[in-house]
Amino acid sequence: MASRQGAVSRAETYFDSGSFKDDLARLVAFETESQNPDQKAELTRYVDEAMIPWLKEMGFTCEVFENTDSRGGPILVATRIEDPSFETVLTYGHGDVIRAQTEQWREGLSPFTLVEEGNRLYGRGTADNKGQHLINLQAISAVLDERDGKLGFNVKVLIEMSEETGSPGLAEFCATHKELLASDVLIASDGPRLQPDTPTMFMGSRGGVNFDLVVNFRDGAHHSGNWGGLLADPATVLAHAIGCIVDKRGQIQIPEWRPTSLTPDIRAALKDLPITGETGPSIDEDWGEESLTPTERVFGWNSFAVLAMKSGVPEAPVNAISGWARATCQLRYVVGTEPDDILPALRRHLDKHGFGNVEVTPADRVFFKATRLDPDAPWVTFVAKSLTETTGKAPHILPNLAGSLPNDTFSEVLGLPTVWVPHSYRGCSQHAPNEHVLKDSSREALMLMAGLFFDIGERKSA
Repeated sequence: MASRQGAVSRAETYFDSGSFKDDLARLVAFETESQNPDQKAELTRYVDEAMIPWLKEMGFTCEVFENTDSRGGPILVATRIEDPSFETVLTYGHGDVIRAQTEQWREGLSPFTLVEEGNRLYGRGTADNKGQHLINLQAISAVLDERDGKLGFNVKVLIEMSEETGSPGLAEFCATHKELLASDVLIASDGPRLQPDTPTMFMGSRGGVNFDLVVNFRDGAHHSGNWGGLLADPATVLAHAIGCIVDKRGQIQIPEWRPTSLTPDIRAALKDLPITGETGPSIDEDWGEESLTPTERVFGWNSFAVLAMKSGVPEAPVNAISGWARATCQLRYVVGTEPDDILPALRRHLDKHGFGNVEVTPADRVFFKATRLDPDAPWVTFVAKSLTETTGKAPHILPNLAGSLPNDTFSEVLGLPTVWVPHSYRGCSQHAPNEHVLKDSSREALMLMAGLFFDIGERKSA
């Protein structure tokens, strides 16, 4: 007789047998850099060779759609309908990865070759996101094996190949194919756990807007001795412009950028969540909004960052006043910030403070909007109970991830409750050289998701 423990044990055996490592190595070997135009064919090959044969073996019907946005890669939708009256779960993953950064990986590692060292499995995409959707799909497979080919619910799988370039075309695709993707809930995995040894859930993400601030006064540079004191210095003007956006500890000074959504219930949900205690830099307690805790600053508030800044030739400076200065900046924002007014509010603020000569240029890269689901929503409660049953550990529950994901496509376009169960951790070097996942966290994640998918199959008779 099929049992919950049987499904969990099958997932556990899959990992212990070495099959997880082998399958992850196979996925990592696809050089799916969506930021590299030379690898466009790899995006299609991942869908055709890595995903479709496997999903068909599991009883899915697969269809690949060309992206209507020329910047985006193909989109795969796989469906498995056991009974139209059953609940339907939509799950998501992305098979593209960021640029390999091959020369920056340490000796003995290579981005597209899986390497095992102690508790770590290294390779580009191990954490973001190949390893995570491998875990979820294999957990579904474990339930199918335990239940003799039945799940007790319907599943739809969406695999995109452009997330690392901002998911161009995804929202339009979902709007066009609402009926095909109609479901009761999104359950997916991306991003990190708060701590490696404790499951995490989040129900949305911060949004993001990238833009350049540019001061362009004149062509060419001019001798600082002959012209110093006569020509305005673009870098100095730009530094002061940034100084009117945030103060010396990074507190946001633009009223429209200060969110209204850090309500007492959200603060209560964030109160006891850990933010330190793992590999990574020590946080600066005196940085950010002074009245907030560190956890509130990163999950419940907006943050501004200067990602890059340049004037003149930093590698070979000369005694000259540059004619220009540029800073690439970013606002990460939560629900309660009006996304369409972020850059207009910045323009108004700069003008008000006398910086009409600072240009604001939106980035070409598509970014995601902020989303959040009530931590007390029924699906949140259900998933938390299931995860706790498998490990005996209550998960950390976040209203939203600090980073950004295309969750607005699922929550706003498709109108779904969204629950994310991440399988990586914050020290995984995601988007950096030496990306990796932890073996013990991956093993536990397989068990957690097998238990969760088994429990969803039991809901039809509940």
